[in-house]
Amino acid sequence: MILTANWSYPTAIRFGAGRLAELPAACAEAGIARPLLVTDRGLAALEITARARDILDAAGLGRAIFAEVDANPTEANLEAGLTVYREGGHDGVVAFGGGSGLDLGKMVAFMAGQTRPLWDFEDIGDWWTRADPAGIAPIVAVPTTAGTGSEVGRASVITNSETHVKKIIFHPRVLPGVVIADPELTVGMPRWITAGTGMDAFAHCLEAYCSPHFHPMSHGIALEGLRLVNEYLPRAYADGSDIEARGQMMAAAAMGAVAFQKGLGAIHALSHPVGAVFDTHHGTTNAVVMPAVLAFNRPAVEGKLAQAAAYLGIPGGFEGFAARVRELNTLFAMPDGLAAMGVDAGRVDELTAMALEDPSVGGNPVPMTAETTRALFLAAM
Repeated sequence: MILTANWSYPTAIRFGAGRLAELPAACAEAGIARPLLVTDRGLAALEITARARDILDAAGLGRAIFAEVDANPTEANLEAGLTVYREGGHDGVVAFGGGSGLDLGKMVAFMAGQTRPLWDFEDIGDWWTRADPAGIAPIVAVPTTAGTGSEVGRASVITNSETHVKKIIFHPRVLPGVVIADPELTVGMPRWITAGTGMDAFAHCLEAYCSPHFHPMSHGIALEGLRLVNEYLPRAYADGSDIEARGQMMAAAAMGAVAFQKGLGAIHALSHPVGAVFDTHHGTTNAVVMPAVLAFNRPAVEGKLAQAAAYLGIPGGFEGFAARVRELNTLFAMPDGLAAMGVDAGRVDELTAMALEDPSVGGNPVPMTAETTRALFLAAM
């Protein structure tokens, strides 16, 4: 291991039940006087979104909203959002929702003052330096799920609607200036969303923990995040009104996103193209491919996951950890393989090529080749 790395940590977080009421203060702290609330279609009509808009309106900040956001947001969604943002004379974004609303909201703020096309800022080398920092509007993030952790991330995942490839757009100033993490907002989540987003947080922590890169702070955060999900996700799934479990899962989601600065791996490398091509739920896809990836990575991570199992109170070392993952998938009624999610095995070669181009590949503890990645997809089918 080479002990050389660049580390970064996130932003101001107002964490706790009922703290949505502080949304106007968060906007003031971020320097936003005319916010555009960006969320997804599913959330737009819900009571929690109406409550957020009422709070903004009562503070003289208006109730403007953009909600034409797909589950896997695209550049077409972004262009529509930018039109609303510019025509409305807005000066900042309240990114509100799960991963799709948060990612698209962050991109509306990022692209608000740019002159180059979106794909010029893909997370490749130093492409982020092409952006004009003065053209990036301030962001307040309000997560309503406990999974992606996008509220503490410096990037967004946007699907190219023409190529069906998920692209990561990165810039340090995409990191929201203020986060309101109010677990009350997650109480009404359907059970399958609770499970899928929760297993997304688990995947983030697991892959960060197993990544071969050197980041001891993220390594420790990943381990504790695994413990929180293992303990509290079954509780949140069983009783959606369990505010302690909801709060611990919201913390775990943010921890996972902080931790994966250390790297992601094959779980996400497989999940990203599947989601882009077949429009599957991201966290659920992560859960479905997780057992096959654990088996693939075993030679490199067996000892490490035995230590994690001991910390989590799981007997049986690596085998016990892998069995617990399968147990969670069964408990949460996850699909039994990618085929059960509608993935066509006839497109495995196409998915393999896409997976090998995904940035997550570089963080996998076992090198991924065309042959092994294809075999992984088939094992996960």
